[in-house]
Amino acid sequence: MTKVAVVFHSGYGHTLRMAQAVAEGAGAELVTIDAEGKLPEGGWDTLNAADAVIMGSPTYMGSVSWQFKKFADASSKPWYTQSWKDKLFAGFTNSASMNGDKMSTLNYLFTLAMQHGGIWVSQGVLPSNSKAAQRNDLNYLGSYSGAMAQSPSDTGANEMLPGDLENARNLGKRVAEVAGKFQR
Repeated sequence: MTKVAVVFHSGYGHTLRMAQAVAEGAGAELVTIDAEGKLPEGGWDTLNAADAVIMGSPTYMGSVSWQFKKFADASSKPWYTQSWKDKLFAGFTNSASMNGDKMSTLNYLFTLAMQHGGIWVSQGVLPSNSKAAQRNDLNYLGSYSGAMAQSPSDTGANEMLPGDLENARNLGKRVAEVAGKFQR
């Protein structure tokens, strides 16, 4: 059985909801980066033991939060020993604007995974971009690289759109399925 971990930071709860949906889809363990940029006790062990790591951060000022960046910088120890080489990786993000430079955040997560010698798993879902498309459709925001969500700045995490959360769940499911194929 494959082990999947979801490591993430959430500032206002929206990225937490995405992380929970991703973990539900993947049957994964959550590893929360706290407000100081630290992992919980045993967090590094969970990531080291995982076959796949799905990373998530809100998009702030066109990139990951500083708390996620602190985690990324601290991952230099597994980088140096190449202990995460050939792990599967994927990513997700949320911002208040429809675009909000979310792609920059996903590119950051991708680059971090590549520096670790990882293998990136895409969403594997075509975008919903026809005239009949609705905001709650799967991959409405049109990302191939990872799951994206959009939450207006004046909405609470409990008001996230079901389609965005389903998109996150779908990403988790895909990563778990791909990880299972690598186990064979």
